[in-house]
Amino acid sequence: MKKFILVASVLLLSVTLFAQYTKVTWTSSTKKLADGKYEIHFTAKVPAGFHIYSQFTGEGPVPTSFKFNKNALLSIEGAAKEKGKLISVNDEIWNNQQKFYSGTVDFIQIVKQKTKVKTNVSGSVEYMICDDKKCLPPTTYEFNIALN
Repeated sequence: MKKFILVASVLLLSVTLFAQYTKVTWTSSTKKLADGKYEIHFTAKVPAGFHIYSQFTGEGPVPTSFKFNKNALLSIEGAAKEKGKLISVNDEIWNNQQKFYSGTVDFIQIVKQKTKVKTNVSGSVEYMICDDKKCLPPTTYEFNIALN
């Protein structure tokens, strides 16, 4: 029984440590473009050795995707733009082009307020990170950003 507890503890500790060192750090900010029109920046800092997939990658890994909660006071303008060093490779496993970012990538979404009432933009980002040997399961980052 003592061996089982020891092995389980070591496995739990190693999984916890691995998850901490492979966590994507997300930050968000807003920039007012005009009266009622904003740019929302979602910046992902990817751990060294890993990459995060573009929204527009080929079939296979989970692409980064944004879901915005319904808000009658806002309209979401198109898809988020991506700003970073895009890497495009021919993936032999999936037999297609894969697009991803290493280091830091900025996703920029335009939103418009329909009224002058203060409101928030909320939702989630689903993403997956991989290194040269493995991929971690898809993860969700939830956000709630005030528009001022």
